[in-house]
Amino acid sequence: MKRKKLINIQSKLRNKFLRNGVKMIAPETVFFSKSTKIGKNVIIEPYVVIADNVSVGNNVRILSFSHLEGVKIENNVNIGPYARLRPGTILKSGSKVGNFVEVKKSIIGKDSKLNHLSYIGDSNLGKKVNIGAGTITCNYNGIKKSKTSIGDEVFVGSNSSLVAPIKLEKKSTIGAGSVITKKVLKNSLALARAEQIEIKNYKRKK
Repeated sequence: MKRKKLINIQSKLRNKFLRNGVKMIAPETVFFSKSTKIGKNVIIEPYVVIADNVSVGNNVRILSFSHLEGVKIENNVNIGPYARLRPGTILKSGSKVGNFVEVKKSIIGKDSKLNHLSYIGDSNLGKKVNIGAGTITCNYNGIKKSKTSIGDEVFVGSNSSLVAPIKLEKKSTIGAGSVITKKVLKNSLALARAEQIEIKNYKRKK
């Protein structure tokens, strides 16, 4: 009986959003909460879960297999596929959260991009920030959570670890593969890598 009631609730929510102009390719695979709010010209692909307290603006596209909860999404935002947006997240206008990206309790600034394979938690990103693939914010030391602040137009190279608390100032650049533990100044390049060692004519042990 409980299952039937849940199915009826979802059916009513789907029909409501369809009537309001939300475009769904496979409505029966999309799940909403009673608290869901959605603007105009929104496209939702199959197998998307929108849990409690999600607000979606206009001209938003949510790609397949994404999970959203406690999120505010402004206008002209692209999400997914396979994105996980956790409570306390705000996606500003024009931002993009791509495939296999998780965001928690963070503000993603206007026109900023997290295209793939990243974790951003307890962070504040400015405008036009680019986060490279494999980048993570190291926000928890086993005792407490710390914050990461990233200024406007910062470029973070792929496979970087940002150890919070930390601040990357405006227009700074982080070289790929870096572990950053100290403040990075405006317009600076920060690199933190071990020196590459090459042994010539090396023979593997048999």
